[in-house]
Amino acid sequence: MKKNVQDSTSPLAAKRLIRPKSMLLVAVSIGIGLLGMGWRQELVRAQQTLPSKVATGNLWQEASFPVENFEAYSSAFGPRGGDFHYGLDLAAPEGSYIRNWWGGQIVEVWEDGRCGTGMVVRSGNWEHIYCHLRGRVETANGGRYYIDRQGGLQIWQGQTVPAGARIARVGMTGRTTGPHLHWGLKYDGRWVDPALVLREMYSQQS
Repeated sequence: MKKNVQDSTSPLAAKRLIRPKSMLLVAVSIGIGLLGMGWRQELVRAQQTLPSKVATGNLWQEASFPVENFEAYSSAFGPRGGDFHYGLDLAAPEGSYIRNWWGGQIVEVWEDGRCGTGMVVRSGNWEHIYCHLRGRVETANGGRYYIDRQGGLQIWQGQTVPAGARIARVGMTGRTTGPHLHWGLKYDGRWVDPALVLREMYSQQS
């Protein structure tokens, strides 16, 4: 992925937060599931703790739950089938809108055989990655953009988007067996377990 676009300013405050009624139950179930997984010790140390700079205070009040019509967490962050899953899969009906987790800049849109149609948003030290989006990537006037005509969305690489804004829809592009959003998070270039972030968001927003 390209990393040559300068960081955006501090994340924008969300005008509308998405808080599923079932978030408490799923947050607890994620925590139980993670404890039961066979994590490699070095990954436990590196990724099972939120960065200390951003894990305290009321910072998570600005964040938005990333998918509408949420149904279930279908695959956790961590080892999976001899590989490592660098994200959290959020199942939702195909065509459900995806909300920008935190205000920032679209630093890349792309298509490939694994992630399918994808997008990266940079919010200060954070990068949030969205995969398996419905729609495609096109170019015009020397720029690249994500477009979902049926969903009424056109998002340009380089544009700024606020927290909670609809930026894409759940699809089945790339390598997937069902409709879901693959949501990845990085802080200072290091992968972070999104389940930990969602639990912290819930504890502050509730």
